[in-house]
Amino acid sequence: MSLHPSVAAVRRPVRATLEQLEPGDRVIVACSGGADSLALAAAAVFEGHKLGLHVIGATVDHGMQAGSETQAAKVIGQLAELGVDETVTATIEVKVEGNGPEAAARRARYAVLDQLAGRFEARVILLGHTRDDQAETVLLGLTRGSGARSLSGMRAGFDRYRRPLLSATRTDTETACQVEGLDVWQDPHNRDFAYTRARIRHRVLPTLEEDLGPGVTEALARTAEQLREDADFIDDIAEAAHRDLGETLPVETLAQYPPAIRTRVLRLAALRAGSPATELTREHVRAIDELITGWRGQRWIDLPGHVLAKRTNGLVVFERKNIGESGAFTGSL
Repeated sequence: MSLHPSVAAVRRPVRATLEQLEPGDRVIVACSGGADSLALAAAAVFEGHKLGLHVIGATVDHGMQAGSETQAAKVIGQLAELGVDETVTATIEVKVEGNGPEAAARRARYAVLDQLAGRFEARVILLGHTRDDQAETVLLGLTRGSGARSLSGMRAGFDRYRRPLLSATRTDTETACQVEGLDVWQDPHNRDFAYTRARIRHRVLPTLEEDLGPGVTEALARTAEQLREDADFIDDIAEAAHRDLGETLPVETLAQYPPAIRTRVLRLAALRAGSPATELTREHVRAIDELITGWRGQRWIDLPGHVLAKRTNGLVVFERKNIGESGAFTGSL
């Protein structure tokens, strides 16, 4: 009997990802119990065991919904039935600050997955994001006025993380689960219109598909891929420039860079000084750039993470802000 097209659409990219590993390597599959991650887990077990890999099923209990521990236990049972070699549940506390609960949950989830990878000596962590998630990410970036890096969407791989299903659709994963008899969890947050992504998923994208015709999701994902190639190229140039400059950032030298390179160099310097990537906005970077292109004697630029950017003696410098009783700061970086 031939393989169902949706099952094939999930297994094919998973196999291509896992073929890059060596027999005996350990792989963590992050699974929430939703269609995307369950289909991913099933494919990882099927393809991974053929390649001699050790597959670990992991679920993260964020504790943000009533009964979350029950759902986590159910997912562990499903992963065991699928045939993973080991299972693990991680319970985390999500501290909401800055960019809201979604961003806070994501930071906490990646932090604990990194810890699990270290504990199990896993080469790779698989994430179940699909082409639909990619399209939603691009639209989110557009609504926030983000730059090319944000509009280029989610990367297929970074560090030890891999997203093999970016070539598959949500319909593929849902159908694959139906074909394989998997009981899918419907996360109520995905239908909670208090979350921007839920509104984009259930209102905006369907409206675009209806009014503009089918193929919007694919077009957005394709746009992300094209932008990512350009953004990666420019980022590489900026990172090389940042390395060449080293510890000093001479205004005269920075002024000679094209804006696309200069602002990236300044962002990298701010991140290195301790400003959090999730809170450092384009407006912050543009304000730092004004120290070079629009110098009017500004004293300093306040940045997230208690970091200050200043222009002094022909250099752009970043300082850690130590607040005392008088509100003064000290401490260069």
